[in-house]
Amino acid sequence: MAIKLVSVLPAQDELIDKAVSLGDRYTKTLGLLTPPAYRKAAEDGGLLVAVEADEVIGYALFGLPKRSAHIRLAHLCVAEEQRGRGIGRRLVEGIKERYPQRLGIKAKCRRDYELSGMWRSLGFVPHGEVRGRGRDGEILDGWWLDLGHPDLFTEMESDALLVVTVDHGVFADLRGLTDTADAEESRALEAGWMTDLVELAYTPQLFHALRDLTDTAERQHQRAALTGLRKLSPRPAAVEARSRELLNAAKQALPDLSAEAELQSCLQYIAETSCAGLQVLATRDPLLTRLADVAWEVARVRVVAPATVTLHVDELRQAQVYRPADLMGTEFRSAEVAPGAEAELVAFFHQSGHDDGASFAERLRSLNGGTVAWHRELLRDGEGHPVALYAWALDGRTLVVPVLRTAEHRLEETLARQLLFLLRRLGRDCGAEIIRISDPHPSEVAKAAAGDDGFFEHDGRLVALLVNVCGTAAAVEAVAGGLARELTVETAALREGMSAEVAAVVERAWWPAKVIDSELPSFLVPIKPRWSTELFNVPAMLVPRSDVLGISREHVYYRSSGRRGESVPARLLWYVSDGKSSVEGQMVVGSSRLDEVLIDTPDTLFSKFEHLGVYGRAEVQEVADASGRAMALRFSDTEIFPRPVTLRRLISLARELGLPWSSNLLISLSKISNELFQAVYIEGHRKT
Repeated sequence: MAIKLVSVLPAQDELIDKAVSLGDRYTKTLGLLTPPAYRKAAEDGGLLVAVEADEVIGYALFGLPKRSAHIRLAHLCVAEEQRGRGIGRRLVEGIKERYPQRLGIKAKCRRDYELSGMWRSLGFVPHGEVRGRGRDGEILDGWWLDLGHPDLFTEMESDALLVVTVDHGVFADLRGLTDTADAEESRALEAGWMTDLVELAYTPQLFHALRDLTDTAERQHQRAALTGLRKLSPRPAAVEARSRELLNAAKQALPDLSAEAELQSCLQYIAETSCAGLQVLATRDPLLTRLADVAWEVARVRVVAPATVTLHVDELRQAQVYRPADLMGTEFRSAEVAPGAEAELVAFFHQSGHDDGASFAERLRSLNGGTVAWHRELLRDGEGHPVALYAWALDGRTLVVPVLRTAEHRLEETLARQLLFLLRRLGRDCGAEIIRISDPHPSEVAKAAAGDDGFFEHDGRLVALLVNVCGTAAAVEAVAGGLARELTVETAALREGMSAEVAAVVERAWWPAKVIDSELPSFLVPIKPRWSTELFNVPAMLVPRSDVLGISREHVYYRSSGRRGESVPARLLWYVSDGKSSVEGQMVVGSSRLDEVLIDTPDTLFSKFEHLGVYGRAEVQEVADASGRAMALRFSDTEIFPRPVTLRRLISLARELGLPWSSNLLISLSKISNELFQAVYIEGHRKT
């Protein structure tokens, strides 16, 4: 009988169950995945099975990260009695055929399994190594299968990890001498494919739990095993205050709670996680789980089961790493570093290597005056604490950044991402074509975030290209290639008609480049002035808000759930209109990149995207239609046009291109031609 490859749908319970049964036969080598993980993979298009005579004889389980253009292969499994028939190869080829627009396939495998020959035979090449977080600290080899797209962008994924605190129950599952019931769920956190996605951490409350263990051997063993996790030490005063808030809220929300000592222990885990600047606490403890709503409402900590972390690692990671909503209402102030103030800044910014406090202060002093017009900018939060420091100057067509530091702060990751985009906008506005971060010891957070921003390492420094071209692939490549030759690095060959996914990676890496003859579609999005003001400050508020950090990197916009042919990724043009017939005040004000479209209930959407700010729960509920559902558009890297394009000019541009025009385009989200996008974009940036 012929072997068939089937892309499993969520409703195909029998196929999912058979894949789970097959995977359970090989948990020692694959690592455990719970049945919900298989179902989630099917929902996301990431479960492919090989079927013969109605039996699943092999499967591939993989992820399709929304913020990266690669495929993350978690399981490649073939029944032992079926091996040698080329089933693994067929599964890999099946993934390639179904997702040819992706850049490549990533996998990780323990070196001591001695399977390098298999990976090479499937076309994979070695791609680095990491040490696993299991009990034996095994080495995991990385493997990469290129799908034939520009290879300049295969390293674009951020190094930022989701840092998860664990309570003692989960820690004992992972590191205890004796097996505990249902420990497999926790151990999935240390599966090989999770190694570069999640970092586990502990807080002081775990020390107290270890101290209370009565078995001496177990207590000593677990204490020694703490070295494999990150240690967090939040300020005791802040933790105490947060614990009181949580206790008061818990007593109101759950009046039936008793066991005061146990309750206080649970609240301590939540408070310490919150005060350490993290947002995910993994537990299997029933009482901690009951406190999940209180933890979120008071401390913005998500109390979740270990299985939830493995199922939703990408969205949890993004919500923790980037929280522009928390920047709103927080007054950040920027000012030039005053001469003579360099020494006092040393204490606020972590130094490493040979860059001690004295040499750091001296480097700051050297950037004051001289023949180069250095700008030394210090960013303070609303309480006056320094949170970021950067210096820059324009050297010909290169924006040089000799200092880029962020201080420890609950919004450090968000600030780092925002500052990197600020530097890109600054470079573009100054006419720069290259950004070079020459700081020998940039903040680790900023260095990790740079991967999302198109920076690459060159001569030991972080470098990014600014390709200010909105045109064909050939035009974009010509400019990027010239810049690459100056740096003596190779650049990728772009081609007309490249997939939307690859074009989106190109446009992110070489921002503000726009590849018009790609398959990346463009849409016109009507938006009411109220929301345009909230999101973009256009039209401007009567009371100006702080623009120190510019517009947030990422936002979400809600509308009714009716589909209008939208697809992801895509480009957006924002058309401000109050819905009246008059053309006065109606204009296209900017563009963005569309990263995700999700239709669901207002409460589900609000919970998922609350960290992106602006909308409250009631306002999301208002846009829901008769079906009780709404649509969320998550978008990023917004550019506000220096010259808004009026409705009259928009219509004129369409007619000049010989394109049909209909007022229906202005009623709801509508697809437009890339040629019209190009014309509007160039018009919006026209200087005269």
